[in-house]
Order: sequence, then C-alpha cells, then structure tokens
Amino acid sequence: MTSTLLGVRAVLFDLDGTLADTAPDLAGAANRMRQRRGLPPLPVERLRPVASAGARGMIGVALEVRPADPDFEALRDEFLAEYAAALDIETRLFEGVPQLLDRLDAAELPWGIVTNKAMRFTGPVLEGLGLSQRAAVVIAGDTTPYAKPHPEPLLEACRRLEMSPASAVYVGDDLRDIQAARAACMPSVAAAYGYLGEQGDVAAWSADHIVTHPLQLLELLGL
Repeated sequence: MTSTLLGVRAVLFDLDGTLADTAPDLAGAANRMRQRRGLPPLPVERLRPVASAGARGMIGVALEVRPADPDFEALRDEFLAEYAAALDIETRLFEGVPQLLDRLDAAELPWGIVTNKAMRFTGPVLEGLGLSQRAAVVIAGDTTPYAKPHPEPLLEACRRLEMSPASAVYVGDDLRDIQAARAACMPSVAAAYGYLGEQGDVAAWSADHIVTHPLQLLELLGL
C-alpha cells in the first residue's frame, strides 16, 4: 500500500454504493416485481449487498433468476422499466459525501463519476442528487464499449480530464472497481462503507487504500 495520495490531481468515484445509496430505489423496483407475482416484499437490507450489480443482482435475489435463465432478459427489461419510473425517490448521498465534495470543490480538485450504470439512469440520478452540473466528468456504463472491470471507462475519464491515470484516484465499493483501477495503472481506494458485492472481503482486493467513511478520503488527499 502507498502511504498518501498527495500527488493526485483528480478524484473519480463509482456511483452506486460509493457516492450514493441507491439501494432503496433499486429494491423498490425489485419488490414491485415481486408484488406483481404475489410475493411478499423483501427488506432493503436483503437486497442492498447486490445493489452494485444492478438488474442482475436484484433479479437474482428477488426472483432467483440468473442471466443464463431463458426468462432473464424479459425480467431485466421489466426491472429496468420499473427502476426508470422511480429512481430518485429514496436515493441519497451517503453521510459525509456532501462535505467531501464541498471540500474537493473548495480545493479546486476536480472530481468525476465512472459507473457501470447506463446513462439513461445515471443522468436522472445525478440530476436528482444535484450533482449533474458539479461533476467534471461523467462516464456511464454505455459511454465506452466496455464496462468495469475493464479499464477503458477510467481511461476515457482521464482523457476527458486531460491527465494521466496515475494523476487520478478511483474510489469504489466493488472488487470490479479496484480491478479496473489496477488495469488502468491508477491508484485505488476501496469504500468499505458501501455495498461490497459478492466478494465482500475488502482486505483481499489489494486496493491501495481502504476507507470506512467518505471523509477519510480527505486525510489521504491531505485536505
């Protein structure tokens, strides 16, 4: 592990589970699908760990249907329609994130978002959170031909910021985020307060740093 991030010139964040708690609205879409099928709702905490996996994770837990199942594509379309109709009802920034972004802005340190969520969902979520005009760059899951853990989304963000990957840092709550940063030769920070996905042992991800609260990032950045 490196000791500090003092040379960093930009901060890139994952969205779901890192900047914003989107799980309640994702779970709401999944539970509406369950209700339609006569099934009782699942608690948000049951669905929260797979929120970073989007439709795949939600359908897998809520309906026990996997991508290889012939019904998956139709269920995925249904889930995405449900989510699109109500994606900013309960979604909120994590505690500490507003102060973190304010400090980055005050330090004139540009920050951006690199997510696997498609832009048709990312845009409205950021608008609802008041971030759409503040982020220096936004790379969604369909901005490039690839999604994380491929490094291309992070590399594209750096191209738009006109800086080298080594000059930025990526903060994420899923193993794929750390893998993408490593493949892009970019420092990484694992957000242990997030969803963590199916490989939830953060210590095994080989991230450069681990934070348990968003504001801990400020200390790493020397702010």
